[in-house]
Amino acid sequence: MIASPACTGYELLFRSPISARCAYVFPCDAAGHVDMDSLSERARNNYLYARAVMGMEVDWPDVRPATSH
Repeated sequence: MIASPACTGYELLFRSPISARCAYVFPCDAAGHVDMDSLSERARNNYLYARAVMGMEVDWPDVRPATSH
């Protein structure tokens, strides 16, 4: 994923309450805002899915400093 300059330094993490190995992570700003225009189509679909299933299939998201991959 390519992040816009406004979305560097932080990531929004949606964890699965069922599996510690399953999570969705997106670049965001310090307030947790994701620049959807900077996401690929697949990442945007995953982001919208994670938002739609918050509290059911994924926990409410956390904003954290970005980790290098």
